[in-house]
Amino acid sequence: MYRFIFLLILVLFLNACGSPEETENVKNAEITVSAAASMQNVLQELKKNFEEKHPTIDISFNFGASGALSQQISQGAPVDLFLSASLEKFNELRDNGLIHEKFQQNLIGNEIVLITPQNNKHIKSVEDLKKAKRISIGIPESVPAGAYAKEAIDNMGLWNTIENQLVLSKDVRQVLTYVETGNVDAGFVYKTDTQMSNQIQVITSVDSKYHSPIIYPIGVIKSSKHVKEATLFYEYLLSEEAITLFEEYGFTRIQ
Repeated sequence: MYRFIFLLILVLFLNACGSPEETENVKNAEITVSAAASMQNVLQELKKNFEEKHPTIDISFNFGASGALSQQISQGAPVDLFLSASLEKFNELRDNGLIHEKFQQNLIGNEIVLITPQNNKHIKSVEDLKKAKRISIGIPESVPAGAYAKEAIDNMGLWNTIENQLVLSKDVRQVLTYVETGNVDAGFVYKTDTQMSNQIQVITSVDSKYHSPIIYPIGVIKSSKHVKEATLFYEYLLSEEAITLFEEYGFTRIQ
């Protein structure tokens, strides 16, 4: 009788432990997503929604300027999925064979807006930037929002006039902070960035005729060790559910 009970306990113990292979199968897969800083808020909500549907997949984000993220990927950083605010930076990776051929697509759009601190009374248009002492934009070489802003300002014929007043920032979130704290008189950010602050005022949207189309492409990194899981998140971000949420955060649907 005691022998039977001992054997029963032993069998139950071994079944509970399982084999190493079985244990490995239930471990979560963690995928790293490098994404433009302007997508931070919406992606955190989308991550939560996705992980509820796929509890064995963990999403880890690396947010920053698209130029810096692109450079990290080109240097071999362990990234599974890239969401860029710049077609140019994305296409550089694609042309170098770093983006998976089957899993790459334009995802969503955005707008550039001119913002000022809440107490501003002097700047009412882009032309009024001539009156500003300090104006912040992202570093054009690495921050797509800065590149779009520079292109628009130049096409409006104002670049040479205000160039010496510019305070260059590492990403659009830093521009937003500079404007919120009054460290600059005005700044150019994405429309989506303005939704997270009640300390700024939006002066105007920049007419899209003055700059290149603002498009966010998405792609699975070819060297990813978790292509299956990265593709699931990629497909979810392209779904109607996700696109609708992007729109709620101020992004624009690509027709």
